Amino acid sequence: MSSQGAAEVTRTISETGVIGIVRTDSADRAVDLARKLWAAGVAVVEVALTTPGGLQALAELNLSLPDGAVLGAGTVLDAETARLAVLNGARLLVTPTVVDGAIEIGRRYGVATAIGAATPTEMLQAHTLGANLVKVFPASQWSPKTLSDVLAALPQLRCVPTGGVAPEDAADWIRAGAVAVALGSGLTRANDPVAGVATLLRSVRSARA
Repeated sequence: MSSQGAAEVTRTISETGVIGIVRTDSADRAVDLARKLWAAGVAVVEVALTTPGGLQALAELNLSLPDGAVLGAGTVLDAETARLAVLNGARLLVTPTVVDGAIEIGRRYGVATAIGAATPTEMLQAHTLGANLVKVFPASQWSPKTLSDVLAALPQLRCVPTGGVAPEDAADWIRAGAVAVALGSGLTRANDPVAGVATLLRSVRSARA
């Protein structure tokens, strides 16, 4: 069980540079994948609440978190879901769009937020509303150069590109100014759930060297 506050979680994400996303077809599978990602070295793992039994998976994972691990809830769409996620152990709330209610719940409970945005206007809106991090989503519609250009004008944003980021191009996003990248299927392939972890972590470290 974790008592990490928003500032500590945000710092962990910024320092490690990676959020692992678990989106699967059952709570049991989500628990298994999250534990494998933590064991492989990904400190921050979010369980997407599109996963059947996603809240149940959060509660189970929260009972036995590894030291230093951060548990997040993804695809949070409203304040009530955000609150339930926190009550089941989430210390990071991740949304696909600008969800004011999730930011408010994050502030109320001292939980970090990564709020989805697809345009510079939405990115600044999320930041102004109090998001700890801005989830640039879907990153497949962007490029590292585009992110770099936006951050030249809005350097206060702490951005996490998500959706279409691969382990092999993570370094490009970090060099463009992202504080971290978030990956789902790139890290949880069926045959080897942690196939890309070592490559990803090396890429992030090299981009910061």
